[in-house]
Amino acid sequence: MSIQPVTSTETVQHSGIDIRHLPGLRSLAADYVYHFAAVSSFFAGDPASPQAWSDAIRRTRALPRRRGDLAALLAAQQRRRDAPPAACDAAARLADEQTVAVVTGQQAGLFGGPLYTLLKAITALQLAKRVSREQGTPTVAVFWVESEDHDWDEVRTCTVFDADLQAQTVSLPARGEADAAPVATIALPDEIRSTIVDLEAALPPTEFTAGLVEQLQRAYRPGIGMADGFARWLETVLGPAGLVVYDASDPAAKPLARDLFVREITSAGETGRLAAAAGAELVRRGYHAQVQAHEDSPALFYLGSGRHAIRAQDGQFAVADERWSRDALAELARREPARFSPNVLLRPLVQDTIFPNICYVAGPNELAYLGQLRGVYEQAGVPMPLMYPRATATILDTTAVRFLGRYDVALPTLQPQDESTLNHLLAAQLPPHVDASIQEATRTITERMETVIEALPAVDPTLAGAARSTLGRMQHDLKNLHGKLIQAAKRRDETLRRQFMHARAQAFPGGHPQERTIGFVSFLNQYGPVLIDRLRESLPLEMGRHWVITI
Repeated sequence: MSIQPVTSTETVQHSGIDIRHLPGLRSLAADYVYHFAAVSSFFAGDPASPQAWSDAIRRTRALPRRRGDLAALLAAQQRRRDAPPAACDAAARLADEQTVAVVTGQQAGLFGGPLYTLLKAITALQLAKRVSREQGTPTVAVFWVESEDHDWDEVRTCTVFDADLQAQTVSLPARGEADAAPVATIALPDEIRSTIVDLEAALPPTEFTAGLVEQLQRAYRPGIGMADGFARWLETVLGPAGLVVYDASDPAAKPLARDLFVREITSAGETGRLAAAAGAELVRRGYHAQVQAHEDSPALFYLGSGRHAIRAQDGQFAVADERWSRDALAELARREPARFSPNVLLRPLVQDTIFPNICYVAGPNELAYLGQLRGVYEQAGVPMPLMYPRATATILDTTAVRFLGRYDVALPTLQPQDESTLNHLLAAQLPPHVDASIQEATRTITERMETVIEALPAVDPTLAGAARSTLGRMQHDLKNLHGKLIQAAKRRDETLRRQFMHARAQAFPGGHPQERTIGFVSFLNQYGPVLIDRLRESLPLEMGRHWVITI
């Protein structure tokens, strides 16, 4: 099993699978698409409705924002990273009061993170283009780099396919468990050079490898911040398409959320209570609550030597080893908002206070916690955007796609890491009369032996048990014979077995969905820059479908 590069003359092909057939999908994500009325009370509108988009545009334009300051800080970030002109032009358009945004975001994963990060960004770009066209509204796609998260282990690795389609993981060094520094404050160590060397060694060589490695070396240099490297890399890949990359850790951006931080402290616990109540209602309706909220503390972190939770304690707030009164902490937020960072519940509100956001492109787990926030948005006076499920896809080579089509194999059946699907497939390839003969023999023996068993009590009741044991042995022997037949078929049709293993290795590496496991650098290495163009042009925006794509 080896990866072969493709030429730019090939075209994207895709087929859709109902997401409800995917293993592990939560019911909320399915109902959001297929039964929106069941969850409508938790969200701002149905993204399938054109009117909902018009309403979202009207709401976000009605909220005053510091547009000039936003455009200036984005320009400063982009200058520092030497962003492409198309991205700079898009960011500048946000200074216009009429411009709106479609926002998505993710943590700063090594070398861009898994494929779903790329799919999120492309979904946002496509939606922005569609809104501009259909609503006649200038719309910009924004990628929010969640750079103040402190889970280093979650972002320091990248997994790619090697030449044999085995998943290989490269990583930066681990850090101490006690080191809770936000990712944005972590400078890339010298080991980033050897990590890129490891990546190149893991990737199968193609005509695109050398250029890919050179681009990564420019984005990920020793001494620059991990989040900065991620932002540079994302701008390299999607900046020419107009994606605006925003580093959420930028101290210059914090004054834009100052009032929200102060309010969160002075009304500490209200965000948690509202989110907890919504979570309880979700559970009551048969869904799940994604976030367990603290109902007595502000939904903020304090940024000092690390990132520290703020907890209510004895009428004050405890921050690491310090104690603050409510008024003193609120005054600090007024004077120095850069010392604060929102937690998972407040982050969307900070985002939608800063950006004129009409729609957030969300993954299935994000949908769950965003559904807990409608009351929080309303109380804060911030318009809640629409939520649009990100595109979900598996990229397969033409050999795997032909295999799925020829044998009518459903993609989800490839996930189990056993041979049950293969055995069923091989059994279906047996000459019908062979399998039918064994089934008929089993049925005939069972019927005849049941007649014998019924007759035995008239002669000797104790023989019935022996007769049933005999029947069991005969059935067992026939089952073993059938198994040997399957094994013989496996040996006879080794090609089919190789095709099955080839498709499964791509679709579910290690039993996990490809888009959540394999870094998108793996596909850039395989297909080159045409991957981005083809996905932008051809990845469908239809909700509720998982796309099997070949390029």
